[in-house]
Amino acid sequence: MAAAAGFLVGVAAAEVFAGKEGRARRTMKRPNILFLLTDDQAQWAVGAYGNEDVYTPNMDRLAREGVLFTYAFTAPVCSPSRAMIMAGCHSHQVGIDDWIAPQEREGLDPARTTLAEVLKQAGYTTGLIGKWHLGKEEEYHPLRRGFDYFMGFLGGGNRPKDPTLIINGEAKQVRGFLTDVLTDDALKFLRENRDRPFALFLHTRAPHKPYLPVPEEDMVPYRGRKLQVPTVENFPEERLQKEYRGYYASITGIDRNLGRLLAELEELGIADNTMVLLMGDNGYMIGQHGLETKGNAWVIGTRMRRPNMFDYSILVPLIIRWPGVVQPGTKCEAMVSSIDFFPTFLEILGQEVPPGLELEGRSMLPLLRGERVEWRDALFGLYDMHHGAQAHMRMIRTAQWKLVLHYEEGGENELYDLKNDPGELQNLYGEESVREAQNQLAQRLAEWQRRVGDPFAPS
Repeated sequence: MAAAAGFLVGVAAAEVFAGKEGRARRTMKRPNILFLLTDDQAQWAVGAYGNEDVYTPNMDRLAREGVLFTYAFTAPVCSPSRAMIMAGCHSHQVGIDDWIAPQEREGLDPARTTLAEVLKQAGYTTGLIGKWHLGKEEEYHPLRRGFDYFMGFLGGGNRPKDPTLIINGEAKQVRGFLTDVLTDDALKFLRENRDRPFALFLHTRAPHKPYLPVPEEDMVPYRGRKLQVPTVENFPEERLQKEYRGYYASITGIDRNLGRLLAELEELGIADNTMVLLMGDNGYMIGQHGLETKGNAWVIGTRMRRPNMFDYSILVPLIIRWPGVVQPGTKCEAMVSSIDFFPTFLEILGQEVPPGLELEGRSMLPLLRGERVEWRDALFGLYDMHHGAQAHMRMIRTAQWKLVLHYEEGGENELYDLKNDPGELQNLYGEESVREAQNQLAQRLAEWQRRVGDPFAPS
């Protein structure tokens, strides 16, 4: 396996962006930003990615009108993933290694410049509506991390109906379904800021457990239907059917509200100058690998944990619509990551990296334009799990291989041939037939660990 520096990548119909038209777009007006981040929505749980069971007409529309990324990766749990977006680096570099539990007093390093701060300094009115989960203490509060406006909740969980939210600085219980309530406030934000540049981050709690209750209209597409579900030994199919109905209905509720947002942008006359992004904060499993949830998964139907970095846990939907820049209906197969948003927005703003700030990602702007560019040929990741089980996992993923090294006591290293085993079902680690590939992957991973200051980096 050659350790290439990168490979050429672009999107379908990239030639549309060549020449004078492509150069003109470099001087376009800065767009408004509407970033919809969902909670625990897997890539497989969107119609545009090939799922014929889930009802997501507005997400599918966004894909028809924008670019769909087939290999978008995050951390395998929520707080680290959100830190990667806001900080542009790996989560351990800003003090976050697992999801932040209610009793923990930790959060996104206050000394770290955030994406919201950069956008605010560039003249954007910045808003966060919904889930934060990057620290609940005052020094971590969104209003101290670059947001002009905040309405939502600081921790990781909330009720799907009649939630308690922070509104104008006070905790209040609100009547209604949480996704609808958050979207109502997002619509108000759009109306109030229609005449100035804005960056609105709308972070839903859905489809995180518990999936239900949801409005009846969101459950209607699934009533009486038999859905495609994995076969799980010793776990009743009807229980899986019930799980999937609830999960999909929660996603359909997000989709319905996305439709409200898209309609409002059109009504306000600002749709053509608004970049709309849809992304999941991490992947998800309901029966795949016999597991449920994400990187800190349970063996389904038990209380036994299975820490993991399966693609199901880290591969997420990412769809971006940007009229006049992104060619509608395109797909991009480059491996992109949560850490890439920070440098992407810097380039869109025409700004340099702030002094003293080191970013780990790279700008996706050439990919959005459809340009053929040298891109990464390997993706690195890590997860230090300490809630429910102990695990210290380090990963390198290429187009063909995934190596996951476990540094916890009793951990079993993993190596998968993704070309021949995309489901990661056969662990080849230690087999003679893959020794050369394994050694080269391990060497590259060790070099990356040393570069990013990983405390488990080999000497």
